[in-house]
Amino acid sequence: MGRVATAVDRQFDQLLQVPNDARSELYEAMRHAAIGGGKRLRPLLVMATAGLFNVDESCAIRAATAVEALHVYSLIHDDLPCMDDDDMRRGKPTTHIAFGEATAVLAGDALHAMAFGLLADDRTHHDPFVRVEMTACLAKAAGPAGMAGGQMMDLVAENSTFDLQTVTRLQQLKTGALIAACVEIGAILGRVAEEGRTSLRGYAHDLGLAFQIADDILDVEGDEEKAGKALQKDAVAGKETFLSLMGLDRAKGQAQMLANQAKSHLSGYGAEADLLRAIAEYTIERDR
Repeated sequence: MGRVATAVDRQFDQLLQVPNDARSELYEAMRHAAIGGGKRLRPLLVMATAGLFNVDESCAIRAATAVEALHVYSLIHDDLPCMDDDDMRRGKPTTHIAFGEATAVLAGDALHAMAFGLLADDRTHHDPFVRVEMTACLAKAAGPAGMAGGQMMDLVAENSTFDLQTVTRLQQLKTGALIAACVEIGAILGRVAEEGRTSLRGYAHDLGLAFQIADDILDVEGDEEKAGKALQKDAVAGKETFLSLMGLDRAKGQAQMLANQAKSHLSGYGAEADLLRAIAEYTIERDR
């Protein structure tokens, strides 16, 4: 994970050179949010999946950085006062605290645009059909049928009572859609046909749910210093979570079952999928 995180930081450092003009604060805000910290789980998933099919690492890291740019945009906007109103992210002040709300909005917008620019660039892949398919995949994951839709459901959850099925749907959109896109993009880079991605899609689906259940457990049992952000905010806001609906023991059991199930989808692969298997275990064992 450390090697991928370093490579992603290097990409952002190169892409976000601060110009000597009136845009400098925007670039500084983007660098603040994008460089350093974070688990870099999503780029790792892109790299690990692409590695199954011997994709050139220089191509895979650009696609991985695109996904992370989109993820960072979502964090910047999620932290805004009009959304979750958070002061800390990845162990440092959130972007709107450090640079002001207007600059934070623009930084998120710019990272969103950067993500699609990276995928559309022929340096990411020489085949335009591959680039178009990756771009469409990420767009779906980011939009109303993905992250944005899940975020809207999360806002509604503040004044509604959701059952387990609805909370599951919320998290599949808000968190799971981008995780699934990471695996899908890795397979697209490897030129895997649609019918050849079924097992990887099963892996990503179960991994996404396991990840969110583990997040809900960490929100109660975790350490704020390690997490680098405020915890237990959902409980304070009165939102239903996997933990509130299932209880701690059942939630832990469900997360482990989903991680095991995710790994079982990889039975058609050998040692080349060990990193994806390790990611499934890490997802439920992490402390941040």
